[in-house]
Amino acid sequence: MSRWRHLRRHRERQADAREKAGDRWTENDLVFASAVGTELDAHNVRRSFRAVLKRAGLNEKEWTPREMRHSFVSLLSDSDVPLEDISRLVGHSNTIVTETVYRKQLRPVLVAGAEAMDRIFKGRPEA
Repeated sequence: MSRWRHLRRHRERQADAREKAGDRWTENDLVFASAVGTELDAHNVRRSFRAVLKRAGLNEKEWTPREMRHSFVSLLSDSDVPLEDISRLVGHSNTIVTETVYRKQLRPVLVAGAEAMDRIFKGRPEA
């Protein structure tokens, strides 16, 4: 299914939610909104995430949005996405927070840097 079709279906589902909410709906012109049109908060996201896990037959106690965020960073790191890009994608203002919080997930990036240094200095006399 094309992404445009997904977006159209999402818009249709949101129109249904708007109609169902009636007077409780607050129009905020959001793409992703709560059942009454307000911004999604952590509770909304966790509840929706648990529903997705249940439909997928996964144990909701084993998965949280936090694990998904760590998986996201790991996959990007394993795919050689530069640390600066990963940092921006997870909403950090610089790489220090990303390196501190996700040091285990960033191991491939750090190993690649160490290996590059080994190649650069290979065969040079030690000081």
